[in-house]
Amino acid sequence: MPKATALVSQEGTLLDASCSWLKMFGLASFTKGKGPEIFTLFPENIELKQQLKDNLSFTLEHTIKVNYTTLHLKSHFAPWFDEKENVIGTIVQTDDITSETKKQEELDWLHNILETKMEVSKTGWWEFDLKTEELFWCKETKRIHQVPENYLPNAQEAINFYKVGYSRNKASMLFHRVTNNLQPYDINLLLVTYMGQERWVRITGKPLVKNGKIIKVFGTIKDIHEEVMANTRVREHQQLLSTLVDSLPLNVYVKDLESRKILVNKSECNYLGKKPIDLIGKTDFDLFEKEYAQISREEDLQVMKNLTPIIGKETKSVLNGKVTHHLTSKIPYFDLDGKVCGLIGMSMDITHMKKKEEQLRSLNAIAVMQNQKLISFAHIVSHNLRSHSANFSMLLGFLDAEKDPTERLRLIKMLRQASDNLLETLANLNQVVDVNSNTLVIKKPVHLRHAVVKILQEQSALLEHNHAQVTNHVPEQLQINCVPAYLDSILLNLVSNAVKYKSPDRKLQITINALKSQKGIELSISDNGLGIDLNKYGNKIFGMYKTFHNREDAKGFGLYLVKNQIEAMGGSITVQSEVDKGTTFNVSFNEES
Repeated sequence: MPKATALVSQEGTLLDASCSWLKMFGLASFTKGKGPEIFTLFPENIELKQQLKDNLSFTLEHTIKVNYTTLHLKSHFAPWFDEKENVIGTIVQTDDITSETKKQEELDWLHNILETKMEVSKTGWWEFDLKTEELFWCKETKRIHQVPENYLPNAQEAINFYKVGYSRNKASMLFHRVTNNLQPYDINLLLVTYMGQERWVRITGKPLVKNGKIIKVFGTIKDIHEEVMANTRVREHQQLLSTLVDSLPLNVYVKDLESRKILVNKSECNYLGKKPIDLIGKTDFDLFEKEYAQISREEDLQVMKNLTPIIGKETKSVLNGKVTHHLTSKIPYFDLDGKVCGLIGMSMDITHMKKKEEQLRSLNAIAVMQNQKLISFAHIVSHNLRSHSANFSMLLGFLDAEKDPTERLRLIKMLRQASDNLLETLANLNQVVDVNSNTLVIKKPVHLRHAVVKILQEQSALLEHNHAQVTNHVPEQLQINCVPAYLDSILLNLVSNAVKYKSPDRKLQITINALKSQKGIELSISDNGLGIDLNKYGNKIFGMYKTFHNREDAKGFGLYLVKNQIEAMGGSITVQSEVDKGTTFNVSFNEES
């Protein structure tokens, strides 16, 4: 049935249910007509018994724990009528809404986080709809303006909140530019609140464009009054600041609008190897190579023009042939009238930290690589041993059913061969353990045709059972430089996939080709099976647990494993396929060690 469905008697006994319904409620064993009372499956709903007696349709949302997992379910109860329209029980249809419930909980959580962040950072947001001319303020925006929560603003009222003069004119001009010329803005202005208080705020505005036409304007407003006042007091005590700056273990400097140094501290002088008098009035072009000086100048202009600070940016400079890494911050420098007149810069020498970082990055890369190899090895063991055991099982089944002595001898010989191949596979897997103990994948020469023949022998029972015709065109003397265990796994997966997804309308034909080109060894495995719709699944072919046919034994991991093994050896794999005609996998092996 399309939905998980159960049938309940008038007394509340579970009479029958679909497999999906039983699985959903964790009822592994169930005898028709002798199921549990439905009320025991809905312990949270104490009124369920009365609701069923009313013979009316209703819906319940409830939770249930199955195998230590909590499921959120939605069950619809409807009267069950016989052919004479007599109520003989209840039909229950249940949907698993766990995903939807969790998504809603996540949305609620994100909303609360956003509200908290806005409140803590004193940053609000607003939105203006050009079509309806409606202006929306969030709760924090209203708090900054000190208006009641039920206050409904409009665009003109919002502009009138700014102080008469520069701030109001600037706010009006910027709003006009963003709505008419699509020019975003970010500026600090003086706001007069609803309660009459003057406060500095940082406002931003950005147009939202759809099909080339602006539909909304979105912006933020941040209360920066205390910050601005603090900066003013700092500037008024410049002498004290200069004394303190000289004592800092950081390179500190102040530049004017032309990026000329007008103040340097002791650390900056020591780094440049000059006295303060030799640095005042100098630009970075006078001190550093042109390339690094130009980068610094562009940063300075960005800070002073946009009034946007640069905080904690990693920079590099070359002085007297020595490379030094700094963690640099630059902030706009304002005069007492609030006009930008330069910037303040601070740099911390992190050269030794960068060296440590490189060491850590190298160690981390090794750890990641080792972990990937370990995971790949675990899957190789799982896949290869499962294939061997399946082959053994099938051969033993044939042997058990076979009465002809000659045929039994042939099957025993095949079992011996499968046993030898299993031992060889285990030896190769042992080598993979050794490979995973190193940072580099160790390759060795392998006769490709011999490797193909070995896999075909291992899968002989499977191929014979499926009446597969295999054509091996791999040249006899062709060698390939690879990891043997990876190669075995690649061949095994591609051959078994061809069998697994054969067409029921024709005899299975598998063709294996290989040649040596300038790029390396090119291997192709083709079949005339079901094929894959590449327009639909092309970007998912090699994804983990991706399946493209309705087979219960499809795991969706083989091709993912194949791709990872090939790429671990520096190679690549592509696929050509057409529905109901067949598939060809092309593998390019990297011959470099």
